Amino acid sequence: MSKETPDGGWEPLRQAATVALTKAYAPYSNFPVGAAARLEDGSIVSGCNVENASYGLTLCAECTLVGAARMNGGGLITEFYCVDGSGAILMPCGRCRQLLFEFSTAATLVMTSSGAKTMDAILPDAFGPNNLQDANSPKYTENPKEQP
Repeated sequence: MSKETPDGGWEPLRQAATVALTKAYAPYSNFPVGAAARLEDGSIVSGCNVENASYGLTLCAECTLVGAARMNGGGLITEFYCVDGSGAILMPCGRCRQLLFEFSTAATLVMTSSGAKTMDAILPDAFGPNNLQDANSPKYTENPKEQP
């Protein structure tokens, strides 16, 4: 299959995201969101936004999706699809792109309103685990004044 159409197609992800949307808890923003992803093993996980009166504690649909993926054995995301309350494709915010990057493969595709794009295209030069490994190398010390 082409880069635009993953094995299994996008329709099962759109449907799973739409079902997840019905579980959203969005009494403050009235902006329900549903998300779905296919993992490396072919399984599909989904998530919805769960708001909180303390807005900063709100969980995005991507957060609950990643939690569900981890709780069900993990596996990296190969394709991702997100919808808004009307069922239209919704692009993840910057925070969620970072979260998805952490649990994606190098070839992960994200459906956008302009078609499927790679994680690298929607989050270029992303910060990730490899950056932390570099930061923990012996050339770094706890005292910034001792930096080479």
